[in-house]
Amino acid sequence: MKIRNILIDKSSGLLNIEFSAQGLLSKTSQTQFELSFEYLRISAPSSQGKKLKNGQVAVISHKKNVVITNIESVAKHGYRLIFNDGHQDIYSEAYLQTLSVEFEQRWQEYLDSLKVSGHSREAMIDIKQL
Repeated sequence: MKIRNILIDKSSGLLNIEFSAQGLLSKTSQTQFELSFEYLRISAPSSQGKKLKNGQVAVISHKKNVVITNIESVAKHGYRLIFNDGHQDIYSEAYLQTLSVEFEQRWQEYLDSLKVSGHSREAMIDIKQL
């Protein structure tokens, strides 16, 4: 499950990840994936399962235009993804692989949760990097 290559493509808003074929989850034979910055941001490990005071799970919204500004290797722990909205989080290789393989299901669940909660993917303010 080793990552062989990561490429930030800011023009398309995608993170291209190539995994080695050895140790890849058996759900797919695919080794290259494209994940949107928005998907990675809303799937941040520290945000998963956060609950509000009323017991509902918090929905991360308004991240359609977020951009990954930098990636840092964090030794054996994984990679720190730094976003232009000020958020940063460490994504392990295993978690990035899970996000890649389960993209369709996770993305649809996110869209469904936005619809139910009445939130939007659209940014509330325009974020620009100078």
